[in-house]
Amino acid sequence: MTDTDDILFDAVDLGDETLANRVGLAPMTRTSATEDGRATAEMARYYAKFARGGFSVLITEGTHPDDAHSQGYDNQPGLATDEHVAAWRRVTDAVHEEGAPIFAQLMHAGALSQGNRYTDETVGPSAVQPKGEQLEMYGGDGEFPEPRELTSDDIDDVIEGFVAAAERAVKANFDGVEVHGANGYVLDQFLTTYTNRRDDEYGGDVENRIRLTAEVLEAVRDATPDDFVVGVRLSQSKVNDPDYRWPGGEDDAAVIFDAVSDAGADYIHVTEEDVTAPAFDEGPTLSELADRYGDAPVIANGGLEDTDAARATVEGGADLITLGTGALANPDWPTRVAEGRPLEAFDFGRILQPDAAIDESEVPAPADD
Repeated sequence: MTDTDDILFDAVDLGDETLANRVGLAPMTRTSATEDGRATAEMARYYAKFARGGFSVLITEGTHPDDAHSQGYDNQPGLATDEHVAAWRRVTDAVHEEGAPIFAQLMHAGALSQGNRYTDETVGPSAVQPKGEQLEMYGGDGEFPEPRELTSDDIDDVIEGFVAAAERAVKANFDGVEVHGANGYVLDQFLTTYTNRRDDEYGGDVENRIRLTAEVLEAVRDATPDDFVVGVRLSQSKVNDPDYRWPGGEDDAAVIFDAVSDAGADYIHVTEEDVTAPAFDEGPTLSELADRYGDAPVIANGGLEDTDAARATVEGGADLITLGTGALANPDWPTRVAEGRPLEAFDFGRILQPDAAIDESEVPAPADD
């Protein structure tokens, strides 16, 4: 890259990882694994191109951690078996050859599961039918079914599923994991008031509703090496309810960000459709609140393809920004920006229609043997 004084190209630390710049790849569901959840050679080339394009860290698409209720989509990759571990190694090897670290995002879909080869049953904190409809771009159709309420033993199994998957991520040569507590999936379902009607230690006030996310983080942190990065992703909005906001406003934010920090998160990854907008009706953004009340580096995601917005978000307290659609349109976004070259606009219809699976045009041709 060209030498620059641009704040986006300062080095930054996440746990024991020192990143070359402040621009990472956001997790994006692409439903391109095999039917049984194994990462493919095509996925290895897909991820490697972002590392080659200058992204300082890559976070994978949501990966189901267990062989029970966590899978959310058909052809979603997993970290639930030894076969999954072996398949992911070619992805991590390809990315490491390009000089970047890669984290596995661990995602339990809970009540938002719309494709699970292990079971036809969905689960959630309470027996509440999710809002909205299943996502067609990920192979879904129609309303979500009402989930079965998780028992205390089930909750223990959820935690153990995250832990076992994190241990497999270590074996697959990932550099860290991100616990997916955002976007309406199971950990977020516990945090959300209308999907959590429990009256035990996981329901009621915000301290109880964030408890499961914190317990997962703490258990994963305890089960993995000290130099292995363990982060968390949080949001207010959901794939099936983009307008939801934490009802306690900034008071809720203070509790939530403090809880995940105390649980040992190496970073807090906040995401919204537009993370530059106030988190509530007015006032600070969600990334600014994470910086104010959390005690870990902050990653911001959502609407940051514009370089001025990205720089302003870093100047406002975020340590790192991640790109999704901007990265799909510009797999070399950091290199382009550092060299002063123009950016391509994102074409939703071309890239993510009729479905979100990786298109052949998105991956480089395999190298000659």
